[in-house]
Amino acid sequence: MKSIGQNIKKSRVALGLSQADAAKKLNISTPGFCKIETGQTDLNVSRLLQIAKTFKVPVMELLCGKQEESNSSEEIITLRQDILEKEEEINKLRKKVIDLYDKLGM
Repeated sequence: MKSIGQNIKKSRVALGLSQADAAKKLNISTPGFCKIETGQTDLNVSRLLQIAKTFKVPVMELLCGKQEESNSSEEIITLRQDILEKEEEINKLRKKVIDLYDKLGM
């Protein structure tokens, strides 16, 4: 549970909220919110959904952290490699077209 609390804290800090501000938005006490962030309080699903909605983050981000980001980085690298390969293929095709035009005398 502690990692979920840490993820909640990261999301709160990213929004620029103090613990008191976050607690107020969630209609709970500041000490109660502090216990959530430190992992002293177990969260139920409805509270987790409320926090995700209030902080405007996916529930999975609160549960697992920003693992999607690392996947996105890997995906971006793969996509860039694909683009480079396609650009090389396009350049080869352009050369073929130019060669064909030359053969036809155009």
